Amino acid sequence: MRVFCASLATETNTFSPLRTDFSDFEQSFYAVPGKHPETPTLCSAVFPALRRRAAAEGLTLIEGTATWAEPGGLVNAATWERLRDEVLDQLKAALPVDAVVLGLHGAMIAEGCVDCEGELIAAARALAGPKAKIGVSFDPHSHLSAKRVENADVITVFKEFPHTDFVEAGEACVDLTLRAARGEITPQISVFDVRMMDVLPTSIQPMRGFVDKIKGMEARGEILSGSVIHGFMAGDSPDLGAKIIVITDGDVARGDRLARDLGMELFGFRGRTKPDFLPPAEALRRADASQKTPVVVADVWDNPGGGVAGDSTILLREVLAQQLEDVAFGTIWDPMAVRLCFAAGEGATLDLRFGGKTSAHAGAPLDARVTVMRLERDAVQSFGTSVVPLGDCAVIRIGSLDIVLNSNRSQAFSPDLFTNLGIDIATKRILIVKSTNHFHGAFAPIAGEILYAAVEGPYPNDPARTPYTRLTRALWPRVEAPHAEEHA
Repeated sequence: MRVFCASLATETNTFSPLRTDFSDFEQSFYAVPGKHPETPTLCSAVFPALRRRAAAEGLTLIEGTATWAEPGGLVNAATWERLRDEVLDQLKAALPVDAVVLGLHGAMIAEGCVDCEGELIAAARALAGPKAKIGVSFDPHSHLSAKRVENADVITVFKEFPHTDFVEAGEACVDLTLRAARGEITPQISVFDVRMMDVLPTSIQPMRGFVDKIKGMEARGEILSGSVIHGFMAGDSPDLGAKIIVITDGDVARGDRLARDLGMELFGFRGRTKPDFLPPAEALRRADASQKTPVVVADVWDNPGGGVAGDSTILLREVLAQQLEDVAFGTIWDPMAVRLCFAAGEGATLDLRFGGKTSAHAGAPLDARVTVMRLERDAVQSFGTSVVPLGDCAVIRIGSLDIVLNSNRSQAFSPDLFTNLGIDIATKRILIVKSTNHFHGAFAPIAGEILYAAVEGPYPNDPARTPYTRLTRALWPRVEAPHAEEHA
């Protein structure tokens, strides 16, 4: 059996002041054929999974490019066309193939192409032919278009938010695609449009129980796979919003019924799935008063994982205003400030302006007398088994406040964001991270308490008010009863 795999992924915040080009992919992760590391990345877990299966089963595996750019703004047309054509040319050279496996994100939007993944999958289908089996893996914060469903045989999606199961989703995609290529199963994809856009963390109820229910259905063999597309509220897509995917073994009618039942159950959760989002001043006052240290405070909307810069100073200014002590803050994206710190050297004290450079909504730059505590070239943090680059980093100190400045945008995933840079978190009462929920899996075991601070900024966080231009479907919370409108 001949199998081709590739991975092309980013998440596009169409409202972000940033733009994405090829250098963003190179800086984050770019592996030419055969050079993918043994460790998986968020959207390329299909590579190591297929390597293991190829070694065990004698498959002929042809690897294409694997690349990922940190979520950002609109992808420029030249970059999208270059990467798309690169993968498709590799597939063309690999023909004939029995299967194609693609590790995608699902929320990429480029200049001139609203549905990048749909276009890529459709082109792969045209090249591979109708008999080849195509499997794709998506992030749940994506846009599920009809073009994707029509051209894929298997779609798996990370079930967890935080995405602690991206390896399992990649392995499931590989397994189902290979079984389909061997004729052992006839996967049929059923989709139900939930018609809502909400924040759906699986670390708390009711989503915790909902995901466990779907896992149980898979374990009992009732379905081949079940997935929830959460949607990505910062992407102006006609396919915005939550959808349910159910894959059965040749039973479309049953799959449609199960997808609808699950979808309407999910719709019933609307408005009560996310944790308490606190105003920044209140979140920090509560953190300061807590006896359950360290308190982890998440700056949920200035999250580079949502495509914004991650250089907002609003929460940091509140820390200084409240004169909080023993705080670690990670991170502020500011390559120029990092460069100045490297020029000054470890131990230097200098007047530094940092943060607040990319958006009028992220606060003004902060001016402070700082001491450079640590400098690190090519720093990293971990996300499960994945290694996430932070670029060159500087740790600066103001009193007992330690701040991580980074040159590669990245949200916070793990406490080693701090410890890899010499910050002893055992001495800190408060840890402040820029992340919506991906931090939760690794920080929860060491946190005394977790609080979420909702700082208004460049991330559009209220779908009822966001000025979407491509959305034509009725969707909660823009419409109170979207399913009633559908059948009116």
